[in-house]
Parts: sequence; C-alpha cells; structure tokens
Amino acid sequence: MSAPAAQPTSGRIEGGRHVLPLRVYYEDTDAAGIVYYGNWLRFLERGRTEMLRMLGHEHSALRVDSDVNWIVRRCAIDYLKPARLDDTIEIVTCCGELRGASLDMLQEARRGVETLLRAELVVACMSSAGRPVRLPTQIRQALQAVGPPDPPRSRHIRI
Repeated sequence: MSAPAAQPTSGRIEGGRHVLPLRVYYEDTDAAGIVYYGNWLRFLERGRTEMLRMLGHEHSALRVDSDVNWIVRRCAIDYLKPARLDDTIEIVTCCGELRGASLDMLQEARRGVETLLRAELVVACMSSAGRPVRLPTQIRQALQAVGPPDPPRSRHIRI
C-alpha cells in the first residue's frame, strides 16, 4: 500500500498576516530564469485564495451559497527584486480597510527577509449578474478576527 498523498498547504496566520510558502518552478520563469512578471499575479491570487480557505470561506462555496464572486478592481505592484528557479518564497497577505462591497488587500512576496514584490489591491464582491454585493458578514468577521486591530486606511502602505 502506498503512503497517502500529502495535502497541499493553505499556509499559516502570523501576526495578523497570512503566509503562503511557494516554490518557483521552471514553468514560472522566463528565458532569463527569473519569475515572469505576469506569473506574480497568479502567486498573489493563491495567497488571497488560501487565506480565505484557511478562514473557512472557499470561493466555490461563496458562489453557491451567497452568489458572491471576487473581482480585482485595482492592482498596483512594485517589482523590487527577482525570484529565480527553485527559490522558496512566501506570499504574505493582510487585509486593509473593509468597506461595504470591497476591501483593500496588501501583499508582499518575500525570500527570507528580502522583500521581492509589494502589491496593493482593491477586491470587490460581485453577484453572478455583475452587480456589486455587500461583503458577507461572516467573511467580514473572519477577516477582522485575524487582521491587524487597526487596519490601515491608506492605499499606499507597507505591510
């Protein structure tokens, strides 16, 4: 009998931030062997998705139970240093200001103590009909429970 497959990690919560470890694979890199700039968006999406999953709110269940879909309304990224093939990195995600139908998500990619990338996003809740919907109460409460006690209000902040 073979050993059971290891479960993928959803990361961990540390100091009001979600931390998702990732490895850089060949498919993530460009001809120079560094992470292709567009692939960082996929890494950031995984960080946000796994944070919600860890809090008990999977995207698929939110769609079915509450008709809530997440959309990125705004994204600003500062690419600071490259990541390379086989690097182990961490995607660090925290929640900023929570509004009626949207919230600020603040993310960094780190390799050890080095910050490789900073991103500031506005994420909104949308119905399947394409209309804004309020951030569900249970998600608001979960994000507030793990987030910083006084979430940042500026859209130009560092986590």
